Amino acid sequence: MRTLETKRELWVERLGVVPYAQALDFQRQVARARISGAIAEDVLLLVEHPPVVTLGRSSKERNLLASPELLAARGVELFEVERGGDVTFHGPGQLVGYPIVDLKQHKQDLHWYLRQVEEALIVALGGFGIEAGRQAGLTGVWTSGRKIASIGVHARDWVTWHGFALNVTTDLSYFGLMVPCGIEAVTMTSVSAELGTGGPSFAEVSTAVAGAFGRVFNLSISDAGGAVARVVANSSVAGG
Repeated sequence: MRTLETKRELWVERLGVVPYAQALDFQRQVARARISGAIAEDVLLLVEHPPVVTLGRSSKERNLLASPELLAARGVELFEVERGGDVTFHGPGQLVGYPIVDLKQHKQDLHWYLRQVEEALIVALGGFGIEAGRQAGLTGVWTSGRKIASIGVHARDWVTWHGFALNVTTDLSYFGLMVPCGIEAVTMTSVSAELGTGGPSFAEVSTAVAGAFGRVFNLSISDAGGAVARVVANSSVAGG
């Protein structure tokens, strides 16, 4: 039994480089396990994807500037997904996070949740000397008018999935294939573009982001070490 002094945990699972389709299927499984109670704690999946363009529920055809042939020529996959938002890119050097959070244990308000995700990224970036913040009327994280992180979420039964994409050492030329997040004339940036070669490593940014999520959501960080996949496998075997 928890005491008043004991924080709930945030299980942080670092998945490494995973194809988008595989990660999408896994996070959906984790969300189902969180909804059913098979997983009792909130989860943060941290991953890096091979090049992929994803189209959210609000995507407009005109915002994808590249043809399927051009995407294929650059080795970029294309997926339509259930998250909110427009078109965006995931790829090497970008930290993608999928928080599987039960908002019934926090606040049942998706707008509040989006602001919390933004805040966690702002806090993490601040630790590296990047002064980040928000842009009025827009979702995501910005620094000096340039967008450094994109956010698009989905929820069912107040459990979230999908999440954020923070450019660390991302090749920003990929964003030329689209109108990122449907925002005309937006300038994308990254941690390395802001700080130069002396900036933090991908692993350091990953650790900072996980820690910031714990602080912002008032959760105790726990390295899952594969536990999430084991629970999902067991719950699936049991028909969960």
